[in-house]
Amino acid sequence: MSEQSLSLFLTRARKAAGVRGQVQVLVTSSDELRGLNRRFRRKDKATDVLSFPAIVDGEAGDIAISSDIASEYAYELGHSLDEELRILILHGVLHLAGHDHERDKGEMEALESELRDKLKLPSSLIERTTKPAKKAAKRKKR
Repeated sequence: MSEQSLSLFLTRARKAAGVRGQVQVLVTSSDELRGLNRRFRRKDKATDVLSFPAIVDGEAGDIAISSDIASEYAYELGHSLDEELRILILHGVLHLAGHDHERDKGEMEALESELRDKLKLPSSLIERTTKPAKKAAKRKKR
């Protein structure tokens, strides 16, 4: 996994999703994602990916990804961390494009599935949101 390969993928994902402008990606700890989630969404829990639309012209926004959760998902689902980061980047980019799977009627899920196939990625985030997270949470409680 290299910064350059993820940057190239980000460019492809942005173009595929129709996102114009620069996107910054932060890969960090679950603790930091929990802090961001608490501060900006008022949800006091770690999460896998957060998207922050830009308020400055020429930028699309920022994406923050938990490396801890990405590693757990990759392990649980049997693919590489690089693939998992790409899945989470695509998911974040779709949010920056204005999609919201919590409020739409499956449109984001359909688009993510289509783009996942186009970009040669394993199963989409929306299709698998709770299974790996629940298993990982059970492991941590032990």
